[in-house]
Amino acid sequence: MSGRISRIATISVHTSPLDQPGTGDAGGMNVYIVEVAKRLAARGVEVDVFTRATSRALPPVTELAPGVNVRNVVAGPFEELDKGELPRQLCGFTSAVLRAEACHEPGHYDLLHTHYWLSGQAGWAARHRWGVPLVHSMHTMAKVKNAALAAGDRPEPAERVLGEQQVVDCADRLVANTAEEARELVDLYGAAPSRVATVSPGVDLGMFAPGSTGEVRRRLGLPHDAFVLLFVGRIQPLKAPDVLLRAVARMLDDDPALRNRLVVAVVGGPSGTGRRRPEQLQKLAADLGLGGVVRFEPPCPQDELADWYRAADITVVPSHNESFGLVAVESQACGTPVVASSVGGLRTAVRDGDSGVLVRGHDPAAYAAVLRGLHDDPGRRDRLARGAVRHARAFGWDATVDRLLEVYEDATTRFSTTTRAEVTA
Repeated sequence: MSGRISRIATISVHTSPLDQPGTGDAGGMNVYIVEVAKRLAARGVEVDVFTRATSRALPPVTELAPGVNVRNVVAGPFEELDKGELPRQLCGFTSAVLRAEACHEPGHYDLLHTHYWLSGQAGWAARHRWGVPLVHSMHTMAKVKNAALAAGDRPEPAERVLGEQQVVDCADRLVANTAEEARELVDLYGAAPSRVATVSPGVDLGMFAPGSTGEVRRRLGLPHDAFVLLFVGRIQPLKAPDVLLRAVARMLDDDPALRNRLVVAVVGGPSGTGRRRPEQLQKLAADLGLGGVVRFEPPCPQDELADWYRAADITVVPSHNESFGLVAVESQACGTPVVASSVGGLRTAVRDGDSGVLVRGHDPAAYAAVLRGLHDDPGRRDRLARGAVRHARAFGWDATVDRLLEVYEDATTRFSTTTRAEVTA
């Protein structure tokens, strides 16, 4: 247990840790918040997660795990709102968070950890009202996303850029997933390097581990001798599942006989701008003549997701941008190598040539060439699979929490020093 940190408030405005990752706005950030909170609680640090209630049926407080409570804050309509509409609900959300803390004795929380810029805005107000340090994780940044937009995707608004800058300026510590994200915070937002800490996210190495491919394929209804390509994630332009489908179509054009044993599994649901045309990916598969090749599956719990990774020969992550790339690490932990775009955190999550292959750009022909090469070289796939397991071992959640506790302690020290200086000035 931490010496000075006994209770923290985590804020996640736009997505709840109770949501199923893989659809809507729920993804790797949800996994991060849940896994960190559970491990902090196991070390004696209580965690309250404040999130916006999206259903009238939700109770005010839900116990996620012993020592971890999710506080469902009523702010705005219960029905699902697009993230673009959420800034208008921030005032009500922030007021409710402040009222919740006011029911306790002063000093109830030792620290705030906010996730994504909307939460950072609420944390900005709470930091000053509660007199506690603010630690913030961006997860994604508007300036980075706007520099790598997918075709048909909307740029992030100026309102978000300004909001992110305000959070960067007021946070006591900023947590970056990778060294590259840390540099982006400094170079693009002017963050002081001394306030930026790099803390890699983790993976549940007990849940995500190698297993019997034959057994899980039988369970999932996959042919035992199929060549299985897997996409896991939210269906939206940013994640670029269309690149995989176009690459597969090219592979089949080059070698029609592959159709007899090729299976492409897409596990996830519509998200972001993808919700405007939720059937678009299915229509693309039909237009490309991939009927009978592509299998669409809904988001699933982590134990089922681990089976999909074990069943696959290769997981493909062709995203236009990733702050880390949790899917890539989960896949590798299960012994399945990854073919991913050489962007953002994926350059850390995948060790090119050892645990997978990184592809520059998003040309389906380039992906088709890499995938066909791996199909034709089982020995190389086996070597990458062994390297994938080795590489993933460095990303356990316990190591993440060890490092976060160091950041929390440092933020507390800095905040106390700064507060004393302001009082005596």
